[in-house]
Amino acid sequence: MGQQVIIDSGDTAWMLVATALVMLMQLPGLALFYGGLVRAKNLLSVMSQVLGVTAIAILTWVLWNYSLAFSGGNGLIGSLSKAGFAGVDGTSVWAVGSDGHAIPELVFATFQMTFAAITAALVIGALVERVRFGAMMLFALLWLTIVYAPLAHMVWAAEGFLFKSGAIDFAGGTVVHINAGVAGLVGVAFAGPRIGHLKEAMPPHSLALTMVGSGLLWVGWFGFNAGSALEANGLAAVAMMNTFVAPAAGLLAWMGIERLVSGKPSMLGGASGAVAGLVAVTPAAGASGPVGAMVLGLVASLVCYAFVGSLKNRLKLDDSLDVFGIHGLGGIAGSIGTAFVALPALGGHGGPAYALGHQLLAQLAAVAVAIAWSAAGSALCFTAVRLVMPLRHARDAEREGLDIADHGERAYNY
Repeated sequence: MGQQVIIDSGDTAWMLVATALVMLMQLPGLALFYGGLVRAKNLLSVMSQVLGVTAIAILTWVLWNYSLAFSGGNGLIGSLSKAGFAGVDGTSVWAVGSDGHAIPELVFATFQMTFAAITAALVIGALVERVRFGAMMLFALLWLTIVYAPLAHMVWAAEGFLFKSGAIDFAGGTVVHINAGVAGLVGVAFAGPRIGHLKEAMPPHSLALTMVGSGLLWVGWFGFNAGSALEANGLAAVAMMNTFVAPAAGLLAWMGIERLVSGKPSMLGGASGAVAGLVAVTPAAGASGPVGAMVLGLVASLVCYAFVGSLKNRLKLDDSLDVFGIHGLGGIAGSIGTAFVALPALGGHGGPAYALGHQLLAQLAAVAVAIAWSAAGSALCFTAVRLVMPLRHARDAEREGLDIADHGERAYNY
């Protein structure tokens, strides 16, 4: 007779809070972070896109994407047996790590829904200030189905082939950050640069909003990483501590290199370094010790700085808000680095039988699959969008600003 599985009220309460924290990352965190970085004439456009993508992610998750990600199936994709949340209610359970303990499956499904929402919304940052609202909504609808749900299944579902390979992605280095970063880079190739890119100054209109947004992202990330333990336990505590120290190291690393290069550390640099550290520690949050997390945050921040500060412009890439430069590269650095920081000799939690070579190969394979899957699927989605409607606005509309062109309103009326 099998062990009885009971719903743990403490774990359930923690996961409800963690889910709300991830939603806080999205609204208002990401909306403010991105909104402050664009010009004033495009503030409402960016915020509206984040808002709209959030709604699409929520509805499609309930209708079919949760089922495609977490309902059996094969190594690549789940089935439609739970479409419309069939059989998912307050009585169905989702087993957690501790034997005999569970949370309501509805809580797990909702927690994962917030991950899908923020991943799709991250892509927006690469394409701001030139892409139509309707085009981004259609893209999100397609992308969440064709790219996100299958990759989440491969990495996190028990049947997924990357999960079976032993690849570690505690909270979304491949599924969220590499996925979104590569999708953003593909989007840049399809949309082209903004008018005046590398010829006109395009400064952020409100770094104060960006600072508030980055703070909310950091706070919400505790739900993102510590919540991925699915329990209120020691593993959640490990993930929470790592979510403090990695961004702290990334923040100081970015500001430090700015001080050496230009003579002045910037607030934007600090916020960017913190996000780079957060991205990098996401896959390793449950596997690393705090010192390893510091090193991971520092290294990822410097890697992202090198790309954002120099290489991006040399390549003439208009990744407007550095989605690939920070999320894509930070996710790659963090996912590969996870193999090293999990080493028990470095304070990691890999266990006595941990084999670095085997784990490194598993991490490299997962990174390669995430890049290839996102690149091919995103290209397919952007191609489909362009068959239905123009991806970007006319030149006059872009000059005037997308707040007026898409929404007929302004963020600031003087």
